[in-house]
Order: sequence, then C-alpha cells, then structure tokens
Amino acid sequence: MNWDDPTDAAAPERLVASVADREDQAVEAALRPKDLGEFIGQEKVREQLDLVLRAARARGATADHVLLSGAPGLGKTTLSMIIAAEMGAPIRITSGPAIQHAGDLAAILSSLQEGEVLFLDEIHRMSRPAEEMLYMAMEDFRVDVIVGKGPGATAIPLELPPFTLVGATTRAGLLPPPLRDRFGFTAHMEFYEPAELERVIHRSAGLLDVEIEGPGAAEIAGRSRGTPRIANRLLRRVRDYAQVKADGLITRDIAAAALAVYEVDARGLDRLDRAVLEALLKLFGGGPVGLSTLAVAVGEERETVEEVAEPFLVREGLLARTPRGRVATPAAWAHLGLTPPRSSTVGNGQQDLFGT
Repeated sequence: MNWDDPTDAAAPERLVASVADREDQAVEAALRPKDLGEFIGQEKVREQLDLVLRAARARGATADHVLLSGAPGLGKTTLSMIIAAEMGAPIRITSGPAIQHAGDLAAILSSLQEGEVLFLDEIHRMSRPAEEMLYMAMEDFRVDVIVGKGPGATAIPLELPPFTLVGATTRAGLLPPPLRDRFGFTAHMEFYEPAELERVIHRSAGLLDVEIEGPGAAEIAGRSRGTPRIANRLLRRVRDYAQVKADGLITRDIAAAALAVYEVDARGLDRLDRAVLEALLKLFGGGPVGLSTLAVAVGEERETVEEVAEPFLVREGLLARTPRGRVATPAAWAHLGLTPPRSSTVGNGQQDLFGT
C-alpha cells in the first residue's frame, strides 16, 4: 500500500487524506487558478516556471518537458493546466496506470496536435515498454510502431508534432534516470505554510460564496497539514457546520467546533493518527514497539499504519522509526497531554514488566 497513491482502495476514507475523492475533483475544477498570477504558494517553482514559459513563447517554440514531484494535493495537476493556458495550447490528461502497453502510449502520442500539452499523472507507474517508447518521443518526437510478430515484425517510424510532456509523480525516486534526464525542467512541490493556506482558504471562500473571518481561516489553515486540497475540504465541512449550527459566518470558534465534530485536532491529526499515538504511549510506554504489534493494538492493518498514518506523524516530529521499532518523541507526549515515564526502556529496549 502506498499512502501517496490515489488508486489505493484499501486506504480508509479520511477527512485529512491528501488524495482526491470525486467531490474534491468536482470542486477543484471550479477553484483552480487559471494562470500563474493566481496560483498561491510555491514561489520558487512559479518564478522558475514563468521564465521557462515566457522564453518559449518569445521563441515561438513549445515549452520544455516538465516534471513535477511532491505529495498529493499540492497543485501538480493545476500547474499542468496553467502551463497549457499560458502557452495557449490544448491539454490531454492521462495517467501512468492507464498506460499498460506501448500501443496505448503510441495511440495517444500519434493523436497529439502541435504544441499540445500531455499531462501524465503518476508517471512512475507507467509500464516499462511504454516508458522506453516515451524516451524517443520526448527526445526526437518520433516513435517506432511495431507491425507483426516474430521474425516478420517490422518497425515503422512515426513522426510526432512537437509537444510538451508534463509528468507528475509522488515518488520521484522511482523514475529511472534515463526518463528523469529527458525533462528540461524539474520542480519539487513543497508543503504550504499556514499563511499561504490562509490565502488559499480566503480565495476559495470567495469563490464558494462563504463568509469567513481571518481567525476562522487561520484555524482551518493550521489543521490542513500543509496541503491546499485538505484546506479546501475542511473549509467545505466547516461551511456545512456554520450553515446548520450558526448563521453561516465562519469564525475561529465555529471552525474549531466544526473540526472537533469531525475529529481533526489543532495539529491536523485525525482519529487514526491519535489512535496510533495513544497506543504507542499508553500501552507501550512510548516504545520502541514493532509495527505489527502497534497495528494489532490499533485494530488496523499493518500497511495502513505504516503507509497512511505514520508519514504525517514522522513529518510532524511526533513519531520516529528506529531499527528497534517505533518510538514516540517528547512532542507526542506533550501533544496528548501525557507525562512520559521516568524510564520507559531497559536493557535491550524492551519494557520492564516488573517496574525495575
């Protein structure tokens, strides 16, 4: 299981999940900025990409191929659409898992128009034969279509119009170097600061016709785990609460009360995150404890704990992965309002069952 993988059906539905569900996809289409000037955050990426696109327009050429990496929900798809808009070109959208054969890719490439932008999401999950075909298409704008089988097979070269490939990946390390090196511009999307998320929330609130005060936006931003997609999802849930329980205006108190109902705490942890921390602290004295044991204590699958809950807890400095097992940090004890024991481990790192 991969916590960054939007096709992972085994992952539990969570309000703070960074992958998009159908409702998110519908709302994001209306909330997406249309150009780089509207895009909030990712200052360095925006500045660099603006130079690439402006230079290409000045030359009257297609833009270099672009690789965008980073966690889900940070704006990779939005940037691909902005690239197409800035270049005045149509965009074709597909994904790596949808391309299982070289013929699938050849059919897409052969139908592209000159200057068109091809957005390939989760590019690291494309099949190897298609990946090898993409090398030649990106570099020489040509593919070889194999006709026939066995000794009688013939390779027919097919010339392609110049196009721009925008690849998006949540796991850049899985891309083979030959593919990665063929991108003229690569960018890594960082998690957002709370102040940037406040701007995202205010912009989204305006588009959704939601009344929100500054402190209310700050409260939502602080619980959004650095991800605009989560911020927009929490905004919609707080809007629902404000319409039913209040007069529709989102204040700090309303936002805090709404997110308490949805079990998203002040740091952005949800029920699963807190269950992992509580088991680690209360049952195992802060660790170290094995992943399988921790999963049983929480009542979840091993993969769910490792790939869904742990990444955010590690990034927040609440949990550490060590060779001996999972260990809670002092910040975890403080966050749950618990006092760490004076000595939680002895000898080889196992808890002292006799209190000595």
